[in-house]
Amino acid sequence: MLKVGQKAPLFVLKNQNDKDISLANLIGSKVFIWFFPRASTSGCTKEGIGLNDQINVFKKKNISIIGISKDSVKAQKNFCSKNSFKFDILSDVELKVLKAYKAWGLKKMYGKEYEGILRISYLS
Repeated sequence: MLKVGQKAPLFVLKNQNDKDISLANLIGSKVFIWFFPRASTSGCTKEGIGLNDQINVFKKKNISIIGISKDSVKAQKNFCSKNSFKFDILSDVELKVLKAYKAWGLKKMYGKEYEGILRISYLS
C-alpha cells in the first residue's frame, strides 16, 4: 500500500465509455480510488453496488469515486451498464497504475501463490 501522506501517482486511463480520465484533472478534489480484481464477479459486483448505494454520501463530502481493474474497456462498460454505476470504472490492461498504487501483488488461493489485483482503496 501507499503510505499515509504519500502523493497519489498521476495517471490517465480509459473509462467504460472509452474516454480518457486523468487524475491530474481532479487535483484539488477528493477522490476515492477503488481497485478491484475483476469486473462482473460476485465479490466485485457487491463492492461496486455498495459504493453506488452510498454515492450521495460521497457526493455530500465532495468525494468522487473511481474504480480500476485490468479488465478491458468493453468489460468495464458491461459491468457499469449491468449495475447502473454512477461513477467511472477505468481499464488498466497494462497494469501500470495498479503497480504504481501497489494494488498488484502476490495473492494466495487454495495454497497456491499467484500475482493479481489486491482489494485496496485509497482516498486522496
